[in-house]
Amino acid sequence: MQVILIKEVDNLGGTNELVTVKNGYARNYLIPQGFAVEASSSNLKMLAEKEKVRAKKEAKMLAELNEVVAKLNDGSVTVGAKVGTSGKIFGAVTSVLISRAIREQKGYEIDRRKIEILDDVKELGSYKAKIDFGGGHATELSFDVVAE
Repeated sequence: MQVILIKEVDNLGGTNELVTVKNGYARNYLIPQGFAVEASSSNLKMLAEKEKVRAKKEAKMLAELNEVVAKLNDGSVTVGAKVGTSGKIFGAVTSVLISRAIREQKGYEIDRRKIEILDDVKELGSYKAKIDFGGGHATELSFDVVAE
């Protein structure tokens, strides 16, 4: 019997997926528990419509993401840090400081947990950070550490 999963089921499939299972499993467990619906022609049409909407939404999100990546790659971000007389930084440059600098200089709010600093930032200079947007989309951002 073919069913359309409404919720993710372990070892079977994810949401909005068409799967083939035994009749008893579908009628006695999946459908009564609300995990699936029978794959009738109307339900298959609804599944196709949901897939179209999801694809459209994903394309829009990808376009916005490409716009953000282009803006981030357009020049570097300047991060201010307190510096001693020898040029060494007091404390550290963190992803929070980089996130704040991106918000102020580029106009985009990026979660600090998505930013990974690639180099050990101990002195003034230019460094790189990786921003992972999820779904296999990532970019490198160059940032300059200057005296505050």
